[in-house]
Amino acid sequence: MTTNYYNTSPNNKERSDFDRLLDRSFIWLTKIFALAIAVTLLWIAFQVGSSALPAIQQFGLNFLINSSWNPVNESYGVWPAVYGTLISSLIGLLISVPIGIGTAILLSEDFLPANVRLILVFLVELLAAIPSVVYGVWGIFVLIPILNNFGTWLHNTLGFIPLFNTPPTGPGMLPAGAILAVMTLPIITAISRDALISLPPSLRQAAVGLGATRWETIFKVLIPAAFSGIVSAIMLAMGRAMGETMAVTMLIGNSNNVNISLLAPANTISSLLANQFSEASGLQVSALMYAALVLFIITLLVNILAEIIVVRMQKI
Repeated sequence: MTTNYYNTSPNNKERSDFDRLLDRSFIWLTKIFALAIAVTLLWIAFQVGSSALPAIQQFGLNFLINSSWNPVNESYGVWPAVYGTLISSLIGLLISVPIGIGTAILLSEDFLPANVRLILVFLVELLAAIPSVVYGVWGIFVLIPILNNFGTWLHNTLGFIPLFNTPPTGPGMLPAGAILAVMTLPIITAISRDALISLPPSLRQAAVGLGATRWETIFKVLIPAAFSGIVSAIMLAMGRAMGETMAVTMLIGNSNNVNISLLAPANTISSLLANQFSEASGLQVSALMYAALVLFIITLLVNILAEIIVVRMQKI
């Protein structure tokens, strides 16, 4: 009969105690970092809210529905910028979400040779590293001329539809939405791909073993299993789209008017802040901070909605 001395040796006991100490330290360090993030978020909200307080007291909720922005008369309203922020982000996501998820599927499954997939993954991630001002310059000299021709065709052919009832003038809602699609595409693709490739191989093997085809496995097994990661990718992309400043400012036209036509110039909250903050003073600064607070709340509500969707899908 032999005795295993490894589990009872003093060195092993000391090592076990050290591992437990590391585990506890890691848990507490993670909690501290998580708490620091929450405190930082609340501190930012407090600072923005306190700076916006004079405008909140003077304009109240009418600030959200008023379309006037006149520093001379000190009349401020953020509705055109809110409308432009939501619509341009929606256009960008309508384009980038299906393309991004499709690209993620292409790069996570064995549709292409491994060497080709590696190059494409690198190129997709490289897109996320390009500065937004570069996207803006590219949009001015490349994207707008292309979309002007397309917008002219839409106006001449479908001008009876309110979405295309104005002729394109260059910068506008459609170019801004298109550049946001390009900028959010690598985020959706990279995170969705990571969610898909992190799934256990047993899911694929079990689905194929039960007689499912490759596409049935992808759409009925893999995508539902990676749904939370895909939704997170979309929400991060939407946050990037709503907060994007330079590229959108260069392409949207910066017109503080609400126009249902996608070919007309528009404005966003980020563009409003970028264009006016350097020359603002007095109540205008407070109004701009109020607009920033509105953008903060919209982003928070979008993330809460995404979390609700993920929780409900996980219960199904």
